[in-house]
Amino acid sequence: MSVSTVIKSIQDIMRKDAGVDGDAQRLGQLSWLLFLKIFDAQEEALEFELESYQAPIPEKYLWRNWAEDAQGITGEDLLDFINNKLFVDLKEIVAPIDRNPRGYVVKEAFSDAFNYMKNGTLLRQVINKLNEIDFNDSEERHLFGDIYEQILKDLQSAGNSGEFYTPRAVTQFMVNQLDPQLGEKIMDPAIGTGGFMACSFDHVKEKYVKTASDHQILQTQIWGYEKKQLPHLLCVTNMLLHGIEVPVQIKHDNTLSKPLSNWESDVDVIASNPPFGGQEEDGIEKNFPSEFQTRETADLFLQLMVEVLKDGGRAAVVLPDGTLFGEGVKTKIKKMLTEECNLHTIVRLPNGVFNPYTGIKTNLLFFTKGKPTKEIWYYEHPYPEGMKNYSKTNPMKYEEFKSEIDWWGNEADGFASRETNKYAWKVSIDEVIERNYNLDIKNPHVGEVINHDPDELLEKYHQQQEEISGIRNQLKNILAEALTSGAN
Repeated sequence: MSVSTVIKSIQDIMRKDAGVDGDAQRLGQLSWLLFLKIFDAQEEALEFELESYQAPIPEKYLWRNWAEDAQGITGEDLLDFINNKLFVDLKEIVAPIDRNPRGYVVKEAFSDAFNYMKNGTLLRQVINKLNEIDFNDSEERHLFGDIYEQILKDLQSAGNSGEFYTPRAVTQFMVNQLDPQLGEKIMDPAIGTGGFMACSFDHVKEKYVKTASDHQILQTQIWGYEKKQLPHLLCVTNMLLHGIEVPVQIKHDNTLSKPLSNWESDVDVIASNPPFGGQEEDGIEKNFPSEFQTRETADLFLQLMVEVLKDGGRAAVVLPDGTLFGEGVKTKIKKMLTEECNLHTIVRLPNGVFNPYTGIKTNLLFFTKGKPTKEIWYYEHPYPEGMKNYSKTNPMKYEEFKSEIDWWGNEADGFASRETNKYAWKVSIDEVIERNYNLDIKNPHVGEVINHDPDELLEKYHQQQEEISGIRNQLKNILAEALTSGAN
């Protein structure tokens, strides 16, 4: 039976269980089971390599010791074992990160995990189906990697507004242009299910890892933060699948909850698609300088990225059109970005790249910290010939970026080889300043198209409402200060 057939069978079994309600819970259920099975496959490999190896969790909770036997515990006994023993003990395992890092990874992964299934017989059927996949077999592991990609896409259709699965083509293009090197600290402060960091790991491994010591260096390069439990668990599993043996640098945390001034500027490479269109909880904005305070998630992440990059550090970020044309706090953030970084390239993506999750137009911003922006190159990515939009069944392909890759050139010589064409144009920083840092600059080689996309119009409306709210708050503060001064 094929890997994809096994996964479909598992989903069909879960639909029969009264405790599992909807795609999100099915994915949550599958995620912790997958994690334990893949974790145990790695454990077996480590035991084979190291004679004195000791399991990082109690051996009775290793997959092989309770799940592999098709005739093993089932029904109420299985539910009792999972709910009252396995989950309880793994959540409370004593596993200091410095002495038992793999145990620490398990504890973090299970910190907010939950067993949704209420029928122990159906749960045993799911486990038996998972046992048909051999994660020690490199070919099956590779096949499962492709299936896992689809599982992560499915998560997004069950997820919240503003959180979109980044198409593999976009991820691969961004990482390829950043070209992370062996030994560089690579980070995604809004890692989600780990697409950018998995791609970065594979990029460095394929291009720069030559020896066993190189492999050990690569193991420590990937860093990420995810505040929600399910994406975090899926991300850790993704890292294990890609060969990161101890993904302790994948933190279950909200990077925005830490004051900006407390971060070190020590990151070499950032690749990220931060949530946009959403609002952070009250108080988060207080972690940022007063003139840059906002509750718009993407704006806060952009500030954070500039802060954590070291001089010479480079970033590629997915941002909506609203960031380019937005005013108020957005203008101040763009001024800061162009003064502290060389915002050298903006790739303008067409509608539909994130279909079916959103129709909002997006952009890829590439910048390097340490030198101010003198000019910005724009590249308008066209649809392939004969296509008018992307869809779930007809997504963007990496090969479409060949024209950008051929045109790209080298930052070291100031992109001297770049030339203007029907898709590419450049704008001086002086013109950007004259436009009050409005970066929403249309392709001068084509006539302007009036956009009536409802998602984008709605985003512009929210943008205006946020700016009006900000003005109101400023007026309230001025009035309060005036009244205080009068009283004194």
